[in-house]
Amino acid sequence: MDDALVFSALVLALSGQLVQEIHTTVSQQGFEDLRPAHGFAFGRISAGGATTADLAEHLGVTKQAAAQLVEELVRKGYVERHPHPHDRRARLLALTATGWAATRAADQAARDAVSAWREVLGEARFGELVADLARLAPKGPIRPAW
Repeated sequence: MDDALVFSALVLALSGQLVQEIHTTVSQQGFEDLRPAHGFAFGRISAGGATTADLAEHLGVTKQAAAQLVEELVRKGYVERHPHPHDRRARLLALTATGWAATRAADQAARDAVSAWREVLGEARFGELVADLARLAPKGPIRPAW
C-alpha cells in the first residue's frame, strides 16, 4: 500500500466532506445564494483592509476574477466597498451585516462538522492533529490567517 496516495485520498475526502457540510448547513440557514468559494473570500475580507487586488492574491485568482466575485457579493448584499484612505484608485472591501451573519453561520457549521472528528479522536489527539496539519499546511494564498 502506498501511504502517500492513501494520505492524499483521505485528506481530499475529508476536505471535500467538510466543505460540503459547511455549505449545506449555511444554505439551510438561509444563505442559499452562496457558494463555497465565497467563504474563502469572506475569510480575507473579514480580516479587514482588503482590496480586490488583495482578495485576488488571497484566492490565487486574477484581479479580473476577483473583481467579478466582488461584484457578485456586492450585488447580493454581502459585501460593500469603501474609499481607501491612501489610494484613490482602490476600494476597501467590508462585509455587510448579512455578510457577517453568513460568516457566523459558516463558523458554527465548521465547528459542528468537526465535532464528530473531535469525538472520535478525543480532545488530546484532535489537538495534536490540528497542530500537525498547521505544520503541513501551505503558506499560500488561501491559508487562513490565524
